Amino acid sequence: MKLGQRLLWVATAAVVVVFGARIFSAGDPSLLLPTDSLTAVEELGATPTDTAEASVEIADSLFGWSGALRFRALTAAEALALPGFVDRFGERALHTPASIEVPSRGGPFALLVMQPFGAKRGESLNGYRLGRWPAERWLMARNYFNPDGFVEVTPANRQLRLSQHFVLGDFLTHDQMAKWPKYVVLEEKLIDKLELVMQALSARGIAATGAVVLSGFRAPYYNDRGVGEGMARASRHQYGDAADIIIDSNGDGRMDDLSGDGRVDIRDAEVVNRAVDDVEARYPSLVGGLGRYQAMGPRGPFAHIDVRGTSARWEDRGQRNIGQRSKVKGQS
Repeated sequence: MKLGQRLLWVATAAVVVVFGARIFSAGDPSLLLPTDSLTAVEELGATPTDTAEASVEIADSLFGWSGALRFRALTAAEALALPGFVDRFGERALHTPASIEVPSRGGPFALLVMQPFGAKRGESLNGYRLGRWPAERWLMARNYFNPDGFVEVTPANRQLRLSQHFVLGDFLTHDQMAKWPKYVVLEEKLIDKLELVMQALSARGIAATGAVVLSGFRAPYYNDRGVGEGMARASRHQYGDAADIIIDSNGDGRMDDLSGDGRVDIRDAEVVNRAVDDVEARYPSLVGGLGRYQAMGPRGPFAHIDVRGTSARWEDRGQRNIGQRSKVKGQS
């Protein structure tokens, strides 16, 4: 979602609030500390009067089609457009990366103020290596433009709940394990779609109470290392709108037997794919890529799901059956 579209979303959310959505007082929000160790609302620039009287408006529309979202990643312009944000937290909060939890229906709602993309210097941001996005190296189509910004992840906020089934740390690149802070690109539409897939599986009578993200955001430099192993050079994982997942309701770390045939194989990934088709048919704005992958390790088969905005389908049965891949262009 590009900046203009995101601002339109914020403006729409404001209209929803004005015309009847419930407004919740921010009260005493929990600030999950960014790198400069903000410890109180006053340090973000708000006054005691602001913290006592101002409220941030969380519209029902911000919970997504699934009703399960509990976060929004905000650019400075989007935070400015969010009713009550500046009054509640002050102007400094527009430019200070932070994870701010405010009350909402169903529990805390997180406002994630992002580092702008322009804060990246070369391949790194605050010492965390990200690499260069495809649009920094060659001309790309609009849906491959650079991200708007990065959510800052610290040990304090990595368990922040993004939705009913997913937390912030689920989507981190699997590298630089000892380096903090880390940075991740997130698209709300992806997490919304994943939650809808879980709901679609449940509607089919399939237990879907747990999911594992095998690969969420992949920084470009990390993705480049895997190009020879099947990762696409312009992978959607670099844009925060793709995830490789398994359904693991029994908690054994493997894909569940979703097909009910007593085995765990690629047919279980096909069950997930059918749920994705159900979701895209009902919510065309969430259309995207869908890949079915044979077991490549102890996790078993998995599904790639994204919200790239155009439909793409492919299948990969593993290196031994590489000739059976049915759509390689644009995968993962």
